[in-house]
Amino acid sequence: MKTILQIVLWIVCVVFAYMIYQSVNGPIEFKKVRQERFQAVIDKLKDIRDAQEAYRSVNGKYAGNFESLIKFVDTGSYTITQQRDSSFMRFDKVYQIELQVDTIVIDTLGFVKVKDSLFKNNPAYMNMMDVPFAQNNEKFDLKADIIDKSGYRAPVFEAKVKKDVILYDQPGDLMAQENARNSVEEVNGEFITVGSLVDVSTNGNWPPIYDRRTNE
Repeated sequence: MKTILQIVLWIVCVVFAYMIYQSVNGPIEFKKVRQERFQAVIDKLKDIRDAQEAYRSVNGKYAGNFESLIKFVDTGSYTITQQRDSSFMRFDKVYQIELQVDTIVIDTLGFVKVKDSLFKNNPAYMNMMDVPFAQNNEKFDLKADIIDKSGYRAPVFEAKVKKDVILYDQPGDLMAQENARNSVEEVNGEFITVGSLVDVSTNGNWPPIYDRRTNE
């Protein structure tokens, strides 16, 4: 009986020791996983933003789906222009003389492929819709719209993914804390997002630290 009691006590001690270890080490490991996965997701969202801005410069609006966006990157081109000052003479009916008129001339110098400019021939853009680390091949949610801002019809877009999709295998209590975050040093809310469907913005909801990591 004494031996059984000792074994039970040892098991209880081991369980408590493991629980204490997890309570200390769990959040540390969670932070490492979160930063690694968030960085990969944010890098992709930046690629989507770059592609969308190129799409708008050519089409005057944003792409509402990845099929159109990827096709544009794959086949689209930028127009390279040069702006220079110029002038010409024009007869003025009021003064009845020739007067010099200043103007700006825009010359077309050529064209450059969007995929060469943005992705340097890296075919990764073909999979920009795929969420990194997703368990079930989830895709980013992409939408585009035209909104009214003080009488101006402004094109907008938004791409986002739920944190739960990226951190699907992490402890539930830590995920609940993550989704409730509200800090200038963290990605707040349940989503990682770039752009907005209600404001004219192409910003992401991540802190500057994720931009610094990309540039290192």
